Amino acid sequence: MVSQALTIAGSDSGGGAGIQADLKAFSALGVYGASVITAITAQNTRAVTAVEPITPANIRAQMDAVLDDLNIGAIKIGMLGGPEAITAVAEGLATQTIPLVLDPVMIAKSGDALLPDEAISTLRDHILPLATVLTPNLPEAARLLGTEEAQTEEDMANQGRALMELGPKAVMMKGGHGSGPDCVDLLIEADHTLRLTAPRRATKNTHGTGCTLSASIAAELAKGADLPAAVTAAHAYLQGAIAAADDLHIGSGHGPVHHFHALWTNG
Repeated sequence: MVSQALTIAGSDSGGGAGIQADLKAFSALGVYGASVITAITAQNTRAVTAVEPITPANIRAQMDAVLDDLNIGAIKIGMLGGPEAITAVAEGLATQTIPLVLDPVMIAKSGDALLPDEAISTLRDHILPLATVLTPNLPEAARLLGTEEAQTEEDMANQGRALMELGPKAVMMKGGHGSGPDCVDLLIEADHTLRLTAPRRATKNTHGTGCTLSASIAAELAKGADLPAAVTAAHAYLQGAIAAADDLHIGSGHGPVHHFHALWTNG
């Protein structure tokens, strides 16, 4: 049986992030992808111009339909939107024991806000405790904790441990918003910290990196990998997708990463 994963997230009409990025990452890694759409966004590589939430009842109906029939091995959660949608997702997952990767999507690459302030406490209280791993970037971690962004690896580690106190079993602190020649990510578990590094690439084509990483982790978990192995494989896959991103020439703003870099090239 083919491995199966579910993404619960918003739709990106430009195809670079959200549901579209997640399904591309699942497919590239050999995993069948199902989806629950929480919002429809009008966006491209330059901006988000409209957001239309899906009703909580419809979100629950999508979740129930998928989980009642498909053999889902892991779930990725991305953009949820407002408190009502977050509550609906939390209720739909309350009796599930499936590994859950939570990407706390708050701000688009274009800078547009995707999670209102009033929804942060709902996300923190109802979804974080369900997560197998939480994957915040530095601004998201700071916003969840109500503090300043981490400036050093020690800060990242401390914030990761503080986030674990909110309920997730592990936290992957992403260093893409940091500085220096290398990008450092830290997977923080109760008894171990895994340090992953990659050269910081000079490219503007990084739209969907957070979505792609969290979806890739979910794909590897769905295939049966333990968390450190899943994170390591997903990190390597994403670095390949970023390295090939400039070959795509999609849009005039922050273009997408190349999800299928190992399968086909431009031209």
